[in-house]
Amino acid sequence: MAVRGADLGELVKDLRKQVTVLEDDLRARAQEEPEFHTPLRAEYDAARKRERTAATWESWLDQRVTQVAAAWVLGTVFVRFCEDNGLIQWPFIAGPGERLVDAEERHEAYFREHPQDNDRDWIVAAFHHLAEAHPTAAGLFDARFNPLWEITPSFEAATALLQFWRRRGDDGEIRYDFTDPEWDTRFLGDLYQDLSEHARKTYALLQTPEFVEEFILDLTLEPAVEEFGLADLRTIDPACGSGHFLLGLFRRILTKWREVEPGTDQWELIQRTLASVHGCDKNPFAVSIARFRMLVAVLREANAMRLDQAPQFPINVAVGDSLMHGRGAPGIQGELFALDEPHTYTTEDVNEYVRSCDLLGKGSYHVVVGNPPYITVKDKQENKNYRDRYDACSGKYALSVPFAQRLFQLAIRRGGSERDAGYVGQITANSFMKREFGKKLIEDFFRTVQLTHVIDTSGAYIPGHGTPTVILVGRNHEYRKDDPVRAVLGIRGEPSQPEDPANGLVWSAIVEQIAKPGSESEWVSVDDLDRGGFTEFPWSLSGGGASSLFAALGSNRLLGRELAGPIGFASFPGQDEAFFLSRSWFKRSNLPGSLHRQLVVGEVVRDWREACDGEALVPYNWDQTVVSYDMETSWGRHLWSLRRILNSTTGFGGETRADSGDPWWTWYRWVPERYSTPLSIAFAEVATHNHFVLDRGGKVFKQTAPVIKLPEGAGEDEHLELLGVLNSSTACFWLKQVSHNKGSGADSSNARTTAEAWENFYQFNGTKVSKFPLPAVLPLNLGRALDSLAQDLAAQEPSAIAEAATPT
Repeated sequence: MAVRGADLGELVKDLRKQVTVLEDDLRARAQEEPEFHTPLRAEYDAARKRERTAATWESWLDQRVTQVAAAWVLGTVFVRFCEDNGLIQWPFIAGPGERLVDAEERHEAYFREHPQDNDRDWIVAAFHHLAEAHPTAAGLFDARFNPLWEITPSFEAATALLQFWRRRGDDGEIRYDFTDPEWDTRFLGDLYQDLSEHARKTYALLQTPEFVEEFILDLTLEPAVEEFGLADLRTIDPACGSGHFLLGLFRRILTKWREVEPGTDQWELIQRTLASVHGCDKNPFAVSIARFRMLVAVLREANAMRLDQAPQFPINVAVGDSLMHGRGAPGIQGELFALDEPHTYTTEDVNEYVRSCDLLGKGSYHVVVGNPPYITVKDKQENKNYRDRYDACSGKYALSVPFAQRLFQLAIRRGGSERDAGYVGQITANSFMKREFGKKLIEDFFRTVQLTHVIDTSGAYIPGHGTPTVILVGRNHEYRKDDPVRAVLGIRGEPSQPEDPANGLVWSAIVEQIAKPGSESEWVSVDDLDRGGFTEFPWSLSGGGASSLFAALGSNRLLGRELAGPIGFASFPGQDEAFFLSRSWFKRSNLPGSLHRQLVVGEVVRDWREACDGEALVPYNWDQTVVSYDMETSWGRHLWSLRRILNSTTGFGGETRADSGDPWWTWYRWVPERYSTPLSIAFAEVATHNHFVLDRGGKVFKQTAPVIKLPEGAGEDEHLELLGVLNSSTACFWLKQVSHNKGSGADSSNARTTAEAWENFYQFNGTKVSKFPLPAVLPLNLGRALDSLAQDLAAQEPSAIAEAATPT
């Protein structure tokens, strides 16, 4: 393919710019032109009425405009790929060499015959030419579902898009040439995740690397074929994205058919294979890419030179919400399916496939694989819909939770018998293992299915994955406690980014050791572990003996006493810029003591002390009552200028300050009992190690620095003896086993467990800290020594010396 390396990166950037330009154009037309605005508004109103969304009209329209813009750009990409590789008869947009001249001449001839048309009509003619070449290609531009027909761009925007494709390089040749003897469409995976920043955030767009897909299929498809055979085999990726798993399934199954029936007609074997491969995704342009990639893959396998030379074949990939649509989906009663069918958008064609091939049919698949999105759901109605349908959803759950349930629900279930139970494989965020929202998934749902493999991939370098991951493999039959789980436990993360991720040290160790229980390397250890441990929250997937030490601590007779008293955040400002102000501002304002306090955030709680470098405006008296608002004061005038922002502050449940009825000039959350006594133990919620500090009062705490409050009457000694054990290496080890490892803080786009353990950031939340098993006797002398040394150290800090006097 001519578009490779730097050219591919430039292509992605350039197309992203084209999407942005089109978005502005289409948004204006959607708002101003009745032919677009009226049906879109009607669809939005219907979605609100049917409880599909709680988004505002403006937010909903932005998402749809992005889909339409992406559809127009991708339509031209499909045409360009087909015309450069001879899959259609005529070049319409551009092409290398003489084909660019040919396209331009045909363009001019079209306008001589249709002088009333413009460049938008010529692009549409190109779409129609591709659609007419083959019925499967026609599905890429289906007027019933494709969002590109909902809003058409202005002729100026269409002209700009056409001119973009006809740009020449310094050598006079076409800038982007898609000619490729291999018909490689992997570049579309890069487009999938980078075409639109808005869509990337909304749908968590991320293509699955081929080496990960191959590994999961080795553990699921291979044994499934051996057990079930090829005839009537059903496989699905219900979060298919740009189609990596679908292509892997297609190639493997077709290869197996060719081995079994070498004399059978190729198109017959391709038809059988396609009938076995299903996919679905919520994002319309992801599905367009997946369908196009499957289309090209089929033509390549059949050695068909042109689309119009190929017989008709189905591609069973639908646009829809896999968590809500399909026969037997949660919330749908089987015999009343037609009556309580979930609402579908005009861009969703999932019900067409539900009727034709039982796509997303509950309990109907031999193999279910996926790389589901890891994000939390921002739309309140969608969040509620999933929470109502999936009983494992709890707290601020990530989508990895309902998808973990859904993948197993789609697999064939056969009671207590392993035989005939479907295989399930997924790579997913590992946050559910230790964060509270994963408790119900682990303790309730995983007791109803059979996990066979749990593989810690948080230390492996997986391109684009900004979240530490785990691979889960299992079968959809009833839980059997006696069967062990093959566990790959992490020891060290990848020391640096490997040139080829598939050959990274950690990933290579996983692949080499997965079939060798009892093996241990520098990177991972592999064991067959008791299944019961995987139905207890939280999970610890640390290798090198860490799991056995953790279990020993939990069973020690001298331990087991838990912390008494509340633990958690003391206050939450809601709008930092309103209350966190500069020292010069406070000097000018001359506020009374209670309104002006040192600010403690998680980052300054380090090395047994609080190195506060910020100050906060705190509209509360020392007795925790709210200070009366006074417009005549400097702080009153300051907050008045921000009153609209403060009133619109949204909390964890979506409620604004105006909705709550609380005074607008106060902090969004204030927990009076956590300021009622001066002594507290503060700690850093996110840090590489445990950092606990005795605070003697007078400060204010942001939510990133939670506090431990001992029962009323507890003196300094009680706090210091607790401080000693909480700062111990034993507490550090224990907390790291139960707390979520966020990976390295250095590169958020590739967060993962690092080679050096001290570089990993953990989330030490109050729930985990409260469960730390305290020893029967607490080390008071150690706590006193730590506190004393920390105070001495603080007094010798350059900032402390400079504040006391000008250094000589």
